Amino acid sequence: MLKCLPELLLSNDMKILPLPACGFGDSTALIRVYISRPPPMAEYADLQTVQALHIGEIALINQACGNGWRKVFNVYAKLLFALNAKPFTFSRQAVSWQQYRDRRLLQAGSGTALLFSEPQLQQTANTIHIITGRTYAKTLTEAGLPAQLYWLNSEFAMDKVNRLLVCPYFDYRQLNNEKLVFLAQLIKELDE
Repeated sequence: MLKCLPELLLSNDMKILPLPACGFGDSTALIRVYISRPPPMAEYADLQTVQALHIGEIALINQACGNGWRKVFNVYAKLLFALNAKPFTFSRQAVSWQQYRDRRLLQAGSGTALLFSEPQLQQTANTIHIITGRTYAKTLTEAGLPAQLYWLNSEFAMDKVNRLLVCPYFDYRQLNNEKLVFLAQLIKELDE
């Protein structure tokens, strides 16, 4: 069982605090994508922190876990390349989204994270949070995520104060190219 599922801790002054984030990528990421569970691999079963991936590790996950995880990584890289290059430098770090995925995505210093824990909204001056899937967002809000989601349509929601977005799951059928461009536009709106 994953040890960083949304649970609560009590601090010394009895305030409720979320558990630390766990997932893949840069622990200081500016773009944080939240997905409900990690790849079903023994290597990640006891993940308790944000672990930077290494070159080739995404390919290993894809090989072990199949097409669904390949789509998650591909859609994430495509989203980064759809963002305006001025405030976001992802598209200047590689010649294609495929090369970015293979050489930079979710690695140390990449500015990206794929998290399997509850968003920590109170620590986010410039961070953009993206919850994948309406059902997962509903589960998180019912569990106490302090967000005020404004639903733009049946698939996308925004909380400008917390710089939080909800979008379809990272899959080509659910988050097609048209919806990916829309998500990139929402991210731009959060940065204005």
